[in-house]
Amino acid sequence: MKSVIVLRHVAHEPMGTLEKHLGDVGLEYRYVDLFQSLPHRLPLDQAAALVVMGGPMNVDEQDQYPFLAAEVDWIRQAIQAETPVLGICLGAQLIAKSLGARVYANGVKEIGWYPLEVTADAADDRLFAGCQPVETVFQWHGDTFDLPAGATNLARSELCKHQAFRYGTSTYGLQFHVEVTPEIIDSWLAEPGNCGELSGLNYIDAPAIRAETPRRLPAMEALAGRLLPRFAHLAARRGR
Repeated sequence: MKSVIVLRHVAHEPMGTLEKHLGDVGLEYRYVDLFQSLPHRLPLDQAAALVVMGGPMNVDEQDQYPFLAAEVDWIRQAIQAETPVLGICLGAQLIAKSLGARVYANGVKEIGWYPLEVTADAADDRLFAGCQPVETVFQWHGDTFDLPAGATNLARSELCKHQAFRYGTSTYGLQFHVEVTPEIIDSWLAEPGNCGELSGLNYIDAPAIRAETPRRLPAMEALAGRLLPRFAHLAARRGR
């Protein structure tokens, strides 16, 4: 069986609960840690799926992070080959860019727990079907994107109108972090670079985020338990 390729931009952003769901369908995965080295090629012909994780950089910072340009090409190749693709946060923005959409500053950063409105188009989506009209999710982003031509918007928030989208039948971009665990949230709130970011945002309260997490997490775990296994099954069918 083919394996899942996971593109990672920083060491502190793992797949979280997605790891378990891939394992549940018998899929192996391997991280490609782009912050360490840029491979000459990506074996997409041997991939059951491509997962693109988050990161603090902007998609257009290609001079500082040369792997971003390669990722756009890899994502485009995977989409053209109808390989399932899942992008989370920066990963969703890179998918949007690969499809020709504009990525830009959101105007206000969403960091912490925020309500998410699931659109009517999500009702018959193979990942989002059965979601509540309003879900609460964990966010950590400052950028957003225009909806790519031909894509379907699946979720929005008051501060960011494009929170999730589908392109084709098996490419998904999620602006929010449905995969996180309490340990990942704690590590992000303590990570030095993130602490520097938070110190300049007087409307974000890290202790309040920590205090809110035990109350908010169970409902998001239920959402993750719907979305992520369904993507894992898409990948498993491709990987046979």
